Amino acid sequence: MTGASSGIGAATALKLAGLGAKVLLAARRADRLERVQSAIANAGGQASSLPLDVSREEDCLAFAQQALRTHEDLDILVNSAGLARGFEPVTENDERDWREMFEANVMGLMRLTRAFLPAFIRRERADIVHVGSIAGLMPYAKGAAYCASKAAVEAFVRALRLELVGTGVRQLVIEPGMVETEFSLVRFHGDEARAKAVYEGVTPLKAEDIADCIAFSLTRPAHVSVQTLLVTPTAQAAPSAVARRARD
Repeated sequence: MTGASSGIGAATALKLAGLGAKVLLAARRADRLERVQSAIANAGGQASSLPLDVSREEDCLAFAQQALRTHEDLDILVNSAGLARGFEPVTENDERDWREMFEANVMGLMRLTRAFLPAFIRRERADIVHVGSIAGLMPYAKGAAYCASKAAVEAFVRALRLELVGTGVRQLVIEPGMVETEFSLVRFHGDEARAKAVYEGVTPLKAEDIADCIAFSLTRPAHVSVQTLLVTPTAQAAPSAVARRARD
């Protein structure tokens, strides 16, 4: 479970642990991981954790090797780590933001998927969950690089499904719309007022809503594969089509 220190990753870890899964948490922020691990333990679940920076190839390889060595029955990979950075026209984008997004959202996801696949194929039944975004299906202005990174996830998984047909390895790409997590705070480089404004006048999804959808998909019978799941708040039809309540 990557990106398990907060948001959708943490919520999914708690959900799956509650269903009886032994969860391996991974993220950069060790202190946050400890909190999630403690929350799972306090709820009667089982969890362990390892530090991981998905933007570093050597970290991904070391994590996969250790995870498969210490968790022989591991059969689910959740690629939740990722971020958006910046919200400006392409002409004003900082290339460092582009590189950060593609390393985390695309390269990290592909590295980990590749690292776990041989073991999953030998097991003849396993699941890989990729946390995408509505942005990968419906691009929007001022988010071109982020949208491109999430579209790359969808294309990668579609191609990989063709390679994996007949192996028993299922892949779910869950495409959330507006979810109130640290997403906007990270996108706006810590600008709390700007991040808060994103959710004003609307009831957004919670991380737990996405965790519920992931759990539903994972618990389908082996012959059922939920390939792509687009989930939005009822008030959202597209990234830029959101019905907002007037302020009091």
